Amino acid sequence: MRFIYQQWDGSEFPDQKHLEFFDNFLELLMDHGEEALRALEEFELDPDQREIIEKWLEDGLLEKVGAKFQLTPRAINSLQRRALMEIFRNMRPDSAEGHETHHAGRGGERTDGTKPYDFGDPVSDLDVSQTLRNAIARQGGRPPIRLEERDFEVQLTESKATCSTVILLDMSGSMARWHRFASAKRCAMAVYALIKQRFQLDTVDVVGFYSGAQVIPEHRLALSMPKRVTMFDPEIHLRVPLHAIDNAPQHFTNLHMGLLTAERILARRGGQNKQVFIITDGQPTAHIKDEHVHLIYPPDESTVMATLTEAMFLARRGVRFSTFALIEDYYYMEWVGFVDQLTRLTRGVAFYCTSGDLANAIMESYLSGRKRRTYIA
Repeated sequence: MRFIYQQWDGSEFPDQKHLEFFDNFLELLMDHGEEALRALEEFELDPDQREIIEKWLEDGLLEKVGAKFQLTPRAINSLQRRALMEIFRNMRPDSAEGHETHHAGRGGERTDGTKPYDFGDPVSDLDVSQTLRNAIARQGGRPPIRLEERDFEVQLTESKATCSTVILLDMSGSMARWHRFASAKRCAMAVYALIKQRFQLDTVDVVGFYSGAQVIPEHRLALSMPKRVTMFDPEIHLRVPLHAIDNAPQHFTNLHMGLLTAERILARRGGQNKQVFIITDGQPTAHIKDEHVHLIYPPDESTVMATLTEAMFLARRGVRFSTFALIEDYYYMEWVGFVDQLTRLTRGVAFYCTSGDLANAIMESYLSGRKRRTYIA
């Protein structure tokens, strides 16, 4: 734990009322996204509430740009830490262990065993006892003991590896049900917090997919929300130019475009391990073909094939797949067969879980994905 000492400026410490109001606001923010910020601007607040909001502005928890409120980096960090603490509070005691690899390498904690010295190995890892034993055995125990390069042995250490993760977050209309999207947001924010605290060399990117797909910056994640359903026809076939997708109905599930976006991101990342997390609650209903987005409901085989083809392309390049299928109200529906196909073709893993179990599944999958190492000796 770090402590920062500085001169007290005479201001009052926040009382319980201020702290509880901020906690309640953060919960509202997770559930309603940007609408919660707009509520601060539009609703009639009593004098006490206005005083509290002014205090947030002074403390750097909120900032005002024109007439609009925005979250500050301090507020975003607070949300991430809260999400991480909530998740690990509910995880099994041993599920947070095993962050490091058990393979030998450079730069990590020392393990049992030694190996012959190779040019470039750190001299600080030299095992003096084993080196002397080698010299004594070579000379038959006759003094004086003269060391040669072939006698040197160094201590084995755990390898340090980096991991690049892309979280593909379903933002289709159905994700608004059963508190799914808020749970998924919390998980993504917790991964951000974990990386900042423990794995600073790792990277995580979040891509929201709906009728289109786009990267969700870290500072916008807490404000994101699933798309509203605007079409209720029993059968829908739309063909929209790719450049005009923002003008189309937004509530479809374009996992194909999400995977294409993940491919571009991972191509720029240098992590030794690369993985894609897919959080979804239904079969894809949109795909890209010939510079057009095809929006099709009920789900069509052409969409399934386009999505699986792109997933296989990534898997063949060493990307690990973890799919989290949210099944609160889909347990008996056939769409889980798509997840089975995806998992089999990519040799990945699938988690059929409710939004309440999503946190455990994502954290354990992230930590186990970091442990896939190559032997460096």
